[in-house]
Formats: sequence, C-alpha cells, structure tokens
Amino acid sequence: MKGSSRVAVVALTVVLGVSAVAVAAITAIEEPATVATPAERLRAAGASGGPTLAGCPVFPADNPWNQRIDSAPRHPDSAAIIARIQADGGDDLHPDFGENPNYGIPYLVVPANEPLRTITYTAYGSESDRGPFPIPTDAPIEGGSSADGDRHVIVLREGTCDLFELYRAFPTGAGWEADSGARWNLRSNTLRPAGWTSADAAGLPILPGLVRYDEVAAGEVRHAIRITFNRTRRAYIHPATHYASSRTDADLPPMGLRLRLRAGYDVSALTGQARVIATAMQRYGVIVADNGSNWFFQGAPSPGWDDDDLRQLKQISGNEFEVVFTGQPVVGG
Repeated sequence: MKGSSRVAVVALTVVLGVSAVAVAAITAIEEPATVATPAERLRAAGASGGPTLAGCPVFPADNPWNQRIDSAPRHPDSAAIIARIQADGGDDLHPDFGENPNYGIPYLVVPANEPLRTITYTAYGSESDRGPFPIPTDAPIEGGSSADGDRHVIVLREGTCDLFELYRAFPTGAGWEADSGARWNLRSNTLRPAGWTSADAAGLPILPGLVRYDEVAAGEVRHAIRITFNRTRRAYIHPATHYASSRTDADLPPMGLRLRLRAGYDVSALTGQARVIATAMQRYGVIVADNGSNWFFQGAPSPGWDDDDLRQLKQISGNEFEVVFTGQPVVGG
C-alpha cells in the first residue's frame, strides 16, 4: 500500500440497508393472523447496538443485517428448502476465508480526502451507481491482482461513512473498469432500487456480511453472515433487491433468504474462533447473497485466522440449519 494515510484492512463485517418504506412493505405482507409480522419479530428481538468499523456504523442497529433472528418464526417450508439444498449437492459448512491472504474478501479503509477515480462499467452499468469513487488503483482485489473470479473490491471512506463496492474490477490508468458497482450510506437503511443488482447478485452490500477477525477476537459477531448456494430461485426477499436465476422451483432458496443454525445445536462442543462464529449463526443467521458453492460463507482474510480452529465448522452439516420467515419473496416473471 502506498502512503501512510490509508489503512489496509483484511477483515470482514456486515453491511446492508433497508428503508423505512421497505420495512413498512414487509410489515404489510399478508400472513397468518396468529403470527406476528417479520418486521415486528425483528423489532422485538432488538439490537444491542449495531457493529462499527473505522468510526462508522455498519448500518443502523435496526438494519436487517444487525437484527437477531433466534426468536424469529421458522419458515413453514423450512424442511423442504433445506432438503432441496442438500439434494443439489449440499453438504457441510465451509468457511471461505482463512490464513491465506488471497483466501477471502478483503477491504480497504481510506480517508475522507481520498482522491476520486473514474469508474467505467462493462456489463451492468444501468443498475450501477455512477462514479467517480475514492478507490485507489492499488486497492486489494479478491483473490489477488491476477485472480480470475469475482474480483470484488471494497472500500470504506472514513468521515462520510460511505461504502463503495465493485464486481469484476480491474484497475486502469485512470481508475477502474468493473462489471457493476454500488455505493452505500452506512448511516442509512435505504435499499437498492427494486430489481437492481449491486456488487453482489442479490443487490446486497458485501462488507456487512463478512466475518472479520477483529470481531471474532473480541468474542462476538453481531450481524448476519453472507452465504452462497449453487442453485437459487428466481426471486428475492428484502433486503435483497435482485435475483440471479431462471429456476422457479419454490423449494430453491431465493436471494435474501435468512437461515440460522438451529438452537439445539451444541456450540459448546466447539472451541475458539469456530464457537464465536457458530454462535453468531444461531443468533443472527446467514443471508443468501450470491450463487456459489453450497454452504460457503465469507470472511475477510487475516493472519489472525487459525485454519485448524476454523476447520471445526466444516463438521456442521447443512441439515443443522433451518429457514427463517422474514417476508414473502418478490418472484420474477
């Protein structure tokens, strides 16, 4: 990294916004009279102050990413959805990060006066936020500079608390070329426009759903975690705003679906970093954010990770999870 004014961070955290309008829309969804609405359940669960990073909130405390769902209603089709995931090649949990610096999704914190760079979109410009963005051309890229994958680039700007994320990003002399990109105000619950993607297939922010070493070392992860499945439904549930599938099977997981590690799973059998992460999965759960390998969940790289410790999580079967009801899906035509 060049210069002393930037702070490179290889970790992860949670991010995503939901507007008051969106919450009202979720609350208004027709449901059985005996079941409180998802919004009411989430509010009842409360939030003990949302996570923070570099002096910024990672979305307000009442944001869906930061809401506990251990007491939220179980989805009536939970068993069928889990069975379909497992039938499609599902197996056990897999932490998609670790000690290797190129394994995970890195992010960078820059000062408020970081110079702006031109952003040129090459695929989904109509659903992307216009630049310029304060993303230095030497910002860390997912998988490394020579990676041939999603190549996410994530930058948090101090002071303004704006989050900038790119998908399939390549540095140029003047700035960046990327398939898509999004800008988020971490002090706001505002969603992407309906039908829009972001730097993630679901139209969600990436940073708020990453597991960061600093929060695990502190003993508690207080947000939901980003997860992928290899087959998803042509539908999304708020706070997601976009689907990325042509499949219409109702038992497939839509983008934005929330799952949790069942309460009866004994996390006390785990130790160290694995126990902290598994506890977060019981309290805050995971959110379907992209297509990818089944049960892969994401974190930021850090030399503090203990791969032997994290390996305990690979012993947790997907059958130990259940689906949470947080609202009816928006189904693609």
